[in-house]
Order: sequence, then structure tokens, then C-alpha cells
Amino acid sequence: MKEVLIKDISKYEKKKVKINGWVYNSRRSGKIGFLMLRDGYGIIQCIIEKNHIGEDSFNIFKTLTQESSLSVAGEVVKNDRASGGFEIFVDAINIYQISNDYPITPKEHGTDFLMNNRHLWLRSKRQHAILKVRHQIIKSIRDFFDMNDFTLVDTPMFTPNAAEGTSTLFETNYFDSKAFLCQTGQLYGEASAMAFGRHYNFGPCFRAEKSKTRRHLTEFWMVEPEIAFCGIEEDMVWAENLIGYVVSEVLKNRAYELSILNRDVGLLKNIIPPFPRISYTDAIKILNDNGFEIKWGEDFGAVEDTFISEQYDKPVIVYGWPKEIKAFYMKRDPDNENLVLSMDILAPEGYGEIIGGSERETSIELLLDRIKEENLNKKDYEWYLDLRRYGSVPHSGFGMGLERVVAWICGISHIRETIPFARTMTRLNP
Repeated sequence: MKEVLIKDISKYEKKKVKINGWVYNSRRSGKIGFLMLRDGYGIIQCIIEKNHIGEDSFNIFKTLTQESSLSVAGEVVKNDRASGGFEIFVDAINIYQISNDYPITPKEHGTDFLMNNRHLWLRSKRQHAILKVRHQIIKSIRDFFDMNDFTLVDTPMFTPNAAEGTSTLFETNYFDSKAFLCQTGQLYGEASAMAFGRHYNFGPCFRAEKSKTRRHLTEFWMVEPEIAFCGIEEDMVWAENLIGYVVSEVLKNRAYELSILNRDVGLLKNIIPPFPRISYTDAIKILNDNGFEIKWGEDFGAVEDTFISEQYDKPVIVYGWPKEIKAFYMKRDPDNENLVLSMDILAPEGYGEIIGGSERETSIELLLDRIKEENLNKKDYEWYLDLRRYGSVPHSGFGMGLERVVAWICGISHIRETIPFARTMTRLNP
């Protein structure tokens, strides 16, 4: 008898199969039992008749509780009314373990309770769907860059220096030295771009931001391409094409999961490049005209991001940011020394920033000025300055926060559901 996955069950109509899984729920009506079995790939109804499997096996079925683990063997039967169009007429049941007092039941629970039981909450249909979409987004990101001749080069988690400002660093002891968890792999990505032309890295990043907003995590995943011989305009095209491709692949391959999340896919079908573009200066004017008290030179907060993004039905690219609020490595605008050649992409529906990028500064002198302004240790950046000494070229890149993209595509209000085990200011467990 062949052991199969529920997702493949349609291939085995009228055949005997074995399925391993967990009890999603069960009920009885006289001498007939109905068992909903999940295996991580789907859910299927199993029909258990006392007269068919015998009294002993039927009594075993009656002991099953939510999330008990077992295997069933039986015939695959077509039933258009059943979820997935098929069910199992059970011949035998084998118990692995009877689950006792499973804490997450169909009744409502508060967020703190569910996060404290995140290791179990992942089994629920909604959380399962979110992480399936996350998986598809990750695959699509990798496919996009692989198809476009980018080379994946992993960047270190331990770093000796800051890349995005010193206030958000997690410091740690590194034998006899001081080190930090990486905020970004971007500086190392620039080195890879000089070696491979088109580079990307994809991994966890850490920011010690004392923020409790729905958009912030202390540990998150980011994909960061870096492209040699690339200016800011081309950088924006790469970014919008990446977003367009990811959304199209999710729509193609995860329609079922989006339906579980009640996501309005009509809004996602509109995400086709090119995207609208506005300058930072124009964005400030829009905000001021609508009652926001924000001055030119100030960074956007969540409310400003949300308002700007809500003006468009596609992601909007905001470009030309003041140099004082952007990272030291961003290239000065040759037409305006107060600006850098940078861009942020804000997702629609109020989801805010999902991508930040720029053309990188190629002048050693200007980089040294910025390093001094930021009170950074020049010695820590000597290797980075070497990239300007030996074959420097125009180059650009960006970072896309995975969890923010997952939240937007899934239509989730809080980012904590977009990652298997969220890390925030107040949560380190489980």
C-alpha cells in the first residue's frame, strides 16, 4: 500500500493508500465517524464505519482528540461535496500519539496567548496559509534573481561596524573583541557586485529599534541585490520588476491560501510595473496640503508612509531624499548637494515602505566626509573604501523587507504573523 500526501490524493481514485497526519477535527453520528485529517499539505475527510473497521478500531477512533497523530489506510473515493473533491473510506487506523488537552482549540484566544503558543498556532489554517505564501514569495525572489544572472553571495551575521546608523545595533562579545549583529548585508554586497557584476544576498537582519509598531521586528529577513554599472533609474526598474514578478507568482501558485486569508486578489492583480514615482519634495507638499505637520528634511513615520501609499493603487516610488536622514554610503545628487540618489517604495493599501535603495557613493573623499559626520571609526571601513580604490564603478542596490511584503500580499494588519517566530522588543520566546 502506497504512502501518499493529501495534495496528491486525486491521482489515487479507487486505490488503497496510507496517509500520515494529525487530527484537525472529528465527529460521530451513530456508527459512522468523520475524521478531518491534515498532513501539512492539505486536509481530507476520512469516513470511518464501525461495521467496516470493527468495534475495536472504532473505539480507537473515539479516543482521538485534536492534534492526535496517526495514520489511516483506506480507499480513495471521489466526493464532489468533500473538501478537495475526495475522501478516504478507512480500513485501518494506527495511532502514534493521543494529544492531551490541546491548548489551541476552535474557540477564540487573545493575541498574547496565541503568540505564547506560537509553536502550536502555526498548525492553524490561517497561519499555515500565511507561511505558505511566505514560502512562495521567497521562492519567487530567488527565481527572479537567478533568472536575471544574479549570483547569491552570503554575507556575515557578525560585523565590526554599522551600516545603517549606530543606534540600532545589537552588540555582542566576539572572543576578545566587540562585534554587532548585522543590520544589513549591503556593504558586503557591494564587494560581491565588484566581483560578480550582479549580486544578491538573502538572510536575517537585526535592528535594535525600540519600536512597538505593527511594522517592526528586531529580527527580520531581507533580500539585497547590488548591481555594478547601474544608476538609480535602473535600480528603480529592477525593484519594481521584482515586486511585479513576486506578486504574479503568488497569484498564480497560492490562490487557495489567499482565499483562506480572504485577500482581495483584485487589488493584487493591479500590481503591474511601471509604478508611479514622486519626489520626496512633492511628497512633503502632499502631506502638508493634507494637514500633516512635517518639515522638509524630516523622515516619514508610519502615518506619513501610510497616507502617501493610500493615494495610489500600486506601489509608489518616492525618490530624492535629504542626505541627512539617509545612510552615509548613498551618492549625493550632482544637481543638489542636499539630496541623495535614493528611493523608497511604499506598498499600497497603507502598508508603507517595503523597499529602500540608492545609488552608492563612489568618491572616497565624500565617503570619508560622511563617515566623519556619523562619528564612525574610519579603521572599520578601510576594506569598504578599498572598493573605491580598486576598480570603482557606478553601482546601485536596494533592500526589500520580506516580512513587510508578506504582510502586504496577505493583507495582514500586524507583521508578527508573517514570520514563524517573531522577535520584538517584548518577545524572545518561544
